[in-house]
Amino acid sequence: MNVWRWPTRHELRDVARLAGPIVFVQVGLMMLGLIDVFMVGRVSPSGIAAVALGNFYWIVAAFFGQGVIMVLDPLVSQGLGAGDEGAVRLAMQRGLVLVAGVSVFSALVLWPAQAVLTLARQPSEVVPIAGGYVRTVMLSLPAFFLFVALRQTLQAFRRVAPIVVAVVVVNVIHVVLDWMFIFGHFGFEPLGALGAARSTAISRWLLPAIVLAIAGKDLLKHLRPRAPGALAWKELSGMLRVGIPIGFHFFLEVAGFGAAMLLVGLLGTVPLASHHVTLQLAALTYMVPLGVSAAAAVLVGRAIGARDSEGARREAAASLVIGVGFMGLTALTFLIGAPWLARAFTSEPEVVALATTLIRIAGVFQLFDGAQVVATGILRGAADTRVPMWMNFVGYVVLGVPIGALLSFSLGLGAPGIWWGLVIGLASAAILLAYRVFTRLRRPAERVLV
Repeated sequence: MNVWRWPTRHELRDVARLAGPIVFVQVGLMMLGLIDVFMVGRVSPSGIAAVALGNFYWIVAAFFGQGVIMVLDPLVSQGLGAGDEGAVRLAMQRGLVLVAGVSVFSALVLWPAQAVLTLARQPSEVVPIAGGYVRTVMLSLPAFFLFVALRQTLQAFRRVAPIVVAVVVVNVIHVVLDWMFIFGHFGFEPLGALGAARSTAISRWLLPAIVLAIAGKDLLKHLRPRAPGALAWKELSGMLRVGIPIGFHFFLEVAGFGAAMLLVGLLGTVPLASHHVTLQLAALTYMVPLGVSAAAAVLVGRAIGARDSEGARREAAASLVIGVGFMGLTALTFLIGAPWLARAFTSEPEVVALATTLIRIAGVFQLFDGAQVVATGILRGAADTRVPMWMNFVGYVVLGVPIGALLSFSLGLGAPGIWWGLVIGLASAAILLAYRVFTRLRRPAERVLV
């Protein structure tokens, strides 16, 4: 019978063991940007603004490409579940072709950064530095996307130790490189924010290099010799039909929060500072369900590859229990501890007061945020990406941002109105995606073949 059952200890342990290291990696990658902001902050306020602006522009462009490459999740994990070595080999080799393609596409999007930021009426003293930052980090696009491809592949193989080691080592090296290039040590010219860009570009090249140094022997046996049909357009276009919706899904999420940031910026400095504090906390807690989502994609994909429909449902249920359960704890923390959390970032009374309100609102959407991201991972493992993309579109573009703008400006709720709009958008997306999970996994397990 196609029924849902409460996950056993075995499934909960499976998800936790795979998700734990992935969460560590996600936080480690997030740290690269935080280190840049922290160290550039010792140089100038305009440097902080340039790094923040340039990094956000990078994220908007690069996250789409990252999503496209994450088509490897269902293809590799389902191939492994089915014991189909040929399918795994083809997916990995075609993944490298996608890396090249999205690198070129993302470079074209990033190249006019300075002109775009000027048109967006960003501060004139910040735009040239931010543009230079983007042009420099753009050189690391192939390395970043290669690392994503290697990461997704190793996660599917349930071998995450090389990724963890790479992230730890690169964070240590990144601090040293920032110290050299930002402040001008060891004979280097002090470059400020542009030094942070150089450090980030080098660090991103080191990530795949270290992964290949550790796991290259195992990976290369799947990457050579070239498999017949690895470059066939029909199959590559099939991968794109699954991968492009993942990319748009990621883009819509980033763009939704980016639009919220721009709207809050229209309200003044105190609302923007309060928004930034709240967003940093929400982004940190989001790393856990994001890791669970990645684990869910692998475990559900493997079960579907093995044509184990019941196993896929149990792994999905375990992922939802862990992801939503964790966010339930963070929701209580945000609701109860909001004043203390706000004061950990700033002592400015006005910012603390508004941030306390926003953090409590963020506490309301924690459960929905956890549910929607885990459900997305489950559906990605099943290679179900197009419908979830449109559900995300409804949550952010149709409901979240417009309702937030209405509550903030037309009804006079200010920054809290924008955050209540995000709550409505996330709740809508979570409900739609959860419904999709329950209906999709009731069907017999079917592999995606491209």
